Amino acid sequence: MRVDAAGDFEARLSAVEQAVATLTSGAGALAPSAARPGLSPEEALWALEGLRARAPEGGAVLYTGVVDLPAGGTVQWQHGRAASDVFEQDWAEQAGALTALGHPVRLQILHAVLHRTVTVAALVEKLETGTSGQVYHHLKELTAAGWLTSGKRGVYEVPAARIVPLLAILVAAGTPG
Repeated sequence: MRVDAAGDFEARLSAVEQAVATLTSGAGALAPSAARPGLSPEEALWALEGLRARAPEGGAVLYTGVVDLPAGGTVQWQHGRAASDVFEQDWAEQAGALTALGHPVRLQILHAVLHRTVTVAALVEKLETGTSGQVYHHLKELTAAGWLTSGKRGVYEVPAARIVPLLAILVAAGTPG
């Protein structure tokens, strides 16, 4: 390793020591994605520390977000549950919502709708994945699961209350193991 100045070496060494401390502190996989240079582990994991201070005995799961939408507007959302409630829940009840997201075309549809492609004709043209009948099939699945609504005839939107949950699922699915 080439070092131009002693201060540079010390700063880099300090950053490495801080990263190792964060990784071994029990924060685990959250630390790398949340850490920013110059922040203490507590500052970098402020949301986790806030949850830890407020969580019921046994812990809790929380997701939250504030999102400027590609089509305009902002959505804010927060939802949390006690870990014991999640462990006691029948997870199979969530199969429909998750199954609806389990097809690449449906994810493309949600992405397109969030980017202002809101009619079947526009979706067929944008996605180039088949006929309007095939797109209607996917829209039906997404609508039944609550990921889409159709307020006006033929115009689809992702309900505001589903945007942050959708993004949280996508972030969770892409989290490195």
